[in-house]
Amino acid sequence: MKWFGRKSAGRDVSRPALARGVGFAWGGEEAGYWPRSYEARVRSAVMDNPVALRAVRMVAEGAQSAAIYGEGPDGAAMAGLIGGATGDGLIEAVAAQLLLHGNAFVRVALGGAGEMPVALYPLRPERVTVIADAAGWPMAYEYRVGQTIERIAAVDEFGRVGVIHIRQFHPMDDHYGLGCLEAAAGSVAIHNAAQKWNKALLDNAARPSGALVFDPGEPGAALSPDQFERLKAEIEAGFQGAANAGRPMLLEGGLKWQAMSMSPADMDFAGLKAGAARDIALAFGVPSMLMGLPGDATYANYREANRALWRLTILPLLSKITGTIERGLKGYWPEGRLLVDTDMIPALSEDRERLWAQVTAADFLTDREKREMLGFAAQVAEGGRG
Repeated sequence: MKWFGRKSAGRDVSRPALARGVGFAWGGEEAGYWPRSYEARVRSAVMDNPVALRAVRMVAEGAQSAAIYGEGPDGAAMAGLIGGATGDGLIEAVAAQLLLHGNAFVRVALGGAGEMPVALYPLRPERVTVIADAAGWPMAYEYRVGQTIERIAAVDEFGRVGVIHIRQFHPMDDHYGLGCLEAAAGSVAIHNAAQKWNKALLDNAARPSGALVFDPGEPGAALSPDQFERLKAEIEAGFQGAANAGRPMLLEGGLKWQAMSMSPADMDFAGLKAGAARDIALAFGVPSMLMGLPGDATYANYREANRALWRLTILPLLSKITGTIERGLKGYWPEGRLLVDTDMIPALSEDRERLWAQVTAADFLTDREKREMLGFAAQVAEGGRG
């Protein structure tokens, strides 16, 4: 059955990914004023926004720190590519690409006797284009660097893949995934605008604290252009800027100081920025408590929030990464599995202690059954973890 036949047949097979510079539009008009291309979004979020950068690093570095082991006769070879000398930083790069772009492309480098995999290399996702056949199935990948284009077959004549494509779910695209940065673009733009606003306020004595009003004493009198320019220059030189904050003013005759308070919109500006920061953390699956945002008490404490981060975000992402890589390497090593060692994750230690206590208290179980429930007997029999 041609699952993609009706909606993909006849399309331009080299069409770009949805996140490669094509923005969403409603009614034929571009929605929003924030950056729409992937490159501009990455610069705006990862390079210019501390909240988005911290959220991505927290998830990606957490995924990289998890211990991944192999089971089965070919499990050690699979795990060696991910955690060995050739796999340093692979999981971190793939996790970050899935968060930002929604797609991760891992190149399988072959070599040695029998042309077996010797390394896995993450490709820049914005440089990869999926080439589909007439029925809509991916048949090749094009990797473009400058003017150089490399075409890699999706599956060779032996049924082995050259590029492992890991993607997030996208409800409106057949071949490309949806990244968290797509949904967080508006909140990132609001947060960055708030930073620029605050910087402008600091450059102008933090806030408009008051105004100089000319009191001529005679109706209709006004400052001459020379007097106005001289007064403006003296204020900018002597009283404007963070270095002169709080400096007393010496006024000449005919001028009086009128204090101004912050408007309700100015006072709500900090709340708007904090709300945008929480939306950014929500888009990347990071509890806002871990980001140090004020006023968030969703979890009882920091430990519970850290456990939720692992259970709800990092472990599902790791399961997607390891499962897709495992399936991609089945053509080379059919009898191998990749698993995450949750026992080595400090944030989940309490869950493991609770399981151990429950199994230990079960007097109706034998020692072998207890070991099997805890996952030790099968690992020793198959030569997995030590």
